[in-house]
Amino acid sequence: MSTEGKVIKCKAAVAWEAGKPLAIEEIEVSPPKRHEVRVKIVATGVCRTDHHAVNPSFKEGVFPVILGHEGAGIVESIGQGVTKFKPGDKVIPLYMPQCGHCKFCLNPKTNLCEKISKVKTPISDQDVMSDGTSRFTCKGKPLYHFMGTSTFSEYTVVSESSLAKIDAAAPLDKVCLIGCGFSTGYGAAINTAQVEPGSTCAVFGLGGVGLSAVMGCKAAGASKILGIDINKDKFPLAKKLGATDCLNPQDLRQPIQELIAEMTNGGVDFAIDCVGIPDVMKAAFESTTVGWGTFVIVGVAVSEQSIPVSPMQLIMGRKIKATFFGGWKSVNSVPKLVSDYMAKKFDLDALVSHTLPFEKISDAFDLMITGKRKKHDEWSSWALLHNLPSQAGSSI
Repeated sequence: MSTEGKVIKCKAAVAWEAGKPLAIEEIEVSPPKRHEVRVKIVATGVCRTDHHAVNPSFKEGVFPVILGHEGAGIVESIGQGVTKFKPGDKVIPLYMPQCGHCKFCLNPKTNLCEKISKVKTPISDQDVMSDGTSRFTCKGKPLYHFMGTSTFSEYTVVSESSLAKIDAAAPLDKVCLIGCGFSTGYGAAINTAQVEPGSTCAVFGLGGVGLSAVMGCKAAGASKILGIDINKDKFPLAKKLGATDCLNPQDLRQPIQELIAEMTNGGVDFAIDCVGIPDVMKAAFESTTVGWGTFVIVGVAVSEQSIPVSPMQLIMGRKIKATFFGGWKSVNSVPKLVSDYMAKKFDLDALVSHTLPFEKISDAFDLMITGKRKKHDEWSSWALLHNLPSQAGSSI
């Protein structure tokens, strides 16, 4: 029986308030309106941004809300005016929209879109559709959307400018990672840092995003890639994906930036921080060489803390950059990234460490936060919430 034009009842993980576990609830998902698409989510990753959104320290959160922004699925139905999608298409929802006609979308200098360019924080934006209403209800109450995607639901509704059509043969339980973490880390190296062949790099934090940054540095031709993490059990996978050396700051008798300077004749050409802790960001910045060293910010802490940087350090030639969705123009780039994965240009499969039932989404969050090890001694990078609502995945 067709569900087109009808309200769909399905399962979703609802965050009713900050600091509380997500609750699996039956919700109602309204049909898509003009220029909207309703998507059946097949798989979704769990990202630290989802965890940030329910952190009591994050003051921009709205509740109740359906989180999730790293998913992949199949178009169920389309609203009026939608011409680029049809039911049955495989798609990836995009928290970074690309309308294609604003001044940002038309400028190659940025991957921002006007729909997101004026917000204080993208985590708290896109919490309703363009008409100011929600497509979700539960127990008679409207639920907020999250980053325009809300992939912790069996069905979601997104704007057509926040959706990418992908290869029909793509495995959704792998390419869902391209919806956020992989694209962010990989693009931080390729697009934002613009790592050069023969250069030296340091990646701070070897979770899913950091490992993706390692892969990006390798793809760009870096000759030395240092992976830094306080969990040495992450090192074997980091080396498998391209790290030439791995360092644990807790094992050192000197600051990590000093050792990196000794190892690289004064500092690396590029440093990428995927942690978001100010002290780590400072160390990453100071691990770059004077003259031309480039530091790229990927990780962001929940609280609005600043990085202590001396202007003299900038005068001496170091540069600071930051990346959002890895610098990719989403609608244009995501299908190409999926094609590159299908052509085995990078290894997403190595990043998927756990696949869990959707009902165990809280366990996926625990895996992400604690870094629980698998039996074969590799650490989780993503655990997938797969084949919603009966199966699921996570990221560490």
